[in-house]
Amino acid sequence: MKTTNKDKKKMPQQASSKKKDTRKQKPRQPLLLTAKSLRWLWLLPVVALVAVAVALLTFESDFLFRVQEFNLFLYTPLFFKQQMVVSGGLLTYVGTYFTQFFYHQWMGVALLCLWWLLLMWVLKRTFNIPAKWALAVLIPIALLLITDVDLGYWLYYLKLRGHFFVATIGTTAAVSLALAYRSLPKRFFLRTIFIVFAVAAGYPFLGFYALLAALLMAVLAWRLDDYRPLRSGIDTLTALMAIGLVPYIYYQALYYQTNLANIYYTALPMYRIDQDYMEYYIPFYLLVAVLVVMAALYRRQRQSDVKRPLLWAMAQLVLAAILIGSVYHFWYKDENFHTELSMYRDSDNHQWENILTTYRNHDSNPSRLMWMMKNLALSRLGRQADEMYHYRNGDAPLNTPFTARMAQCGGKQLYYNYGLLNYCYRWCLEDGVEYGWRIDYYKFMLKCSLMNGEYVVAQKYIDILSQTKYYRDWAKKYEAYIKNPALIKKDKEFSTIMHLMPPINELTSDQALVEIFLINHFSTHDSDDPAFQEQAMIFALQTKDIQTFWSRFFRYAPLMKDKHMPVHIQEAAYLYGHLENKIDISHMPFDKEVVDSYNDFMAAAQQYRNMTEEEMKPLMYNRFGGTFYYEYFFTRDQKSY
Repeated sequence: MKTTNKDKKKMPQQASSKKKDTRKQKPRQPLLLTAKSLRWLWLLPVVALVAVAVALLTFESDFLFRVQEFNLFLYTPLFFKQQMVVSGGLLTYVGTYFTQFFYHQWMGVALLCLWWLLLMWVLKRTFNIPAKWALAVLIPIALLLITDVDLGYWLYYLKLRGHFFVATIGTTAAVSLALAYRSLPKRFFLRTIFIVFAVAAGYPFLGFYALLAALLMAVLAWRLDDYRPLRSGIDTLTALMAIGLVPYIYYQALYYQTNLANIYYTALPMYRIDQDYMEYYIPFYLLVAVLVVMAALYRRQRQSDVKRPLLWAMAQLVLAAILIGSVYHFWYKDENFHTELSMYRDSDNHQWENILTTYRNHDSNPSRLMWMMKNLALSRLGRQADEMYHYRNGDAPLNTPFTARMAQCGGKQLYYNYGLLNYCYRWCLEDGVEYGWRIDYYKFMLKCSLMNGEYVVAQKYIDILSQTKYYRDWAKKYEAYIKNPALIKKDKEFSTIMHLMPPINELTSDQALVEIFLINHFSTHDSDDPAFQEQAMIFALQTKDIQTFWSRFFRYAPLMKDKHMPVHIQEAAYLYGHLENKIDISHMPFDKEVVDSYNDFMAAAQQYRNMTEEEMKPLMYNRFGGTFYYEYFFTRDQKSY
């Protein structure tokens, strides 16, 4: 077949057109991360929990042990009934139950992390959180963690029992009730009825957290696919009315012993001493806000794929950084507080050398409680009058916005070990009534009763502690002391303390100033016991009062006949003898090192006489920091508490 010229002209164009079509490229598909490929992200919250557990065990071991000592759970029906006299009682009962396992810190931390793991699962199910936002479930966990690790000295003053677990268990219960509400069918107003039932039945057991559950239901009512505005409004109004009325009805009918102003906050810690410290409630405010936002963002069907991976990844990193930074910032990191806890625990276990090592390794300005615990350790080792001033003295204020007293933070331990059993018992009794009964108090009250010969009272405390999990055997061993009181004087711990007991059995006011009271007590009381006289001499030394020193010295010196006089006592006698020249010290057998040190000190003081005291202190401390001379002239105006 012949082709025409016209056809010939079209053929190249057609060929060209075909060629052009074959070169067309498919549009570039955007990078898409599917929901299935993101499932592994649920491992990140688990990894975060492991990291939290490691941090708690590494940095808060002594704190966690002290938490369980300031806890009490008894395996008796009466104990359960006592918790249930206020709303939220079931939470405190369960919270104290789990808190006791901090006796083994790893076990308590493991249980706490398991509760957080359960809470994360409930959050995921309730609010249908996709894998791409797995880190979001860590926000409530971070806030709950902060409420525990930011306590500091509130440990001694919080009245809420089982605090470490209460908020976690309560939040888990509240979110679970919201899940139950969401899962109910809409017919027959079942969801509306459930709101009333959840608050009415939950408030006695959960307190505030039952009201939180109602709030979450009120928000979810507007997010469920099968709800209409009228039905949503009814549920929201029902929830708000339940929140407002149920606590008041229970207050009038049952919980009248609760303060009316607190009926909406039961099962929450009360950060109140002389005033309310509202800043400590911020994590709870944020927790409620976060849960409400999660409820408001609920969707039954979600787009779980990630269309913009880079932007999504940056958001995840920002969220992780905020969580880590917040927890680190609010984690209570006061070195003195943690050192006090460590020294207290070693004192309870009679690890006196450990206390001295801890004090020596302490870098910052020590607190007065640390100073006194160190002196107690030296006293038990028989080296206080020789080494007391070899350690840095200090009076660092407590890192807390409220006024904390040594009487609550360590005074009971000091009174007990210095033989002032009535004062130890009194503070245990008063604090038990004010802040709640604790293992720590019962242990002291048991031992004080034994040494005071009050065996019936001691048996009562043995019976109480016998109902605990970890202190049952500890208490039972003292039943032998009641049956055979002669064993009390043979006990090494008791015999040491009984030597320091005052000859007159009395109880006066200490004005909550433990250190000052101990100094005044020993420096003004007398006893024929050499151990008592030694402590009286040491406390008189700390008064820096010359007349008080000499009055004790001439009672103490005869006891040291044919013995070496402790170095610090020699230093004080040599210094006071030269300052007043009222006591003839020329015949006293001073060590050559004491005399040489005094002469060098005075020569150095003359050498630096043109300096201010603040300029002179570091120079003198480097040379004479371990002497009474430096202590007398340069350590002054220290504040106790």
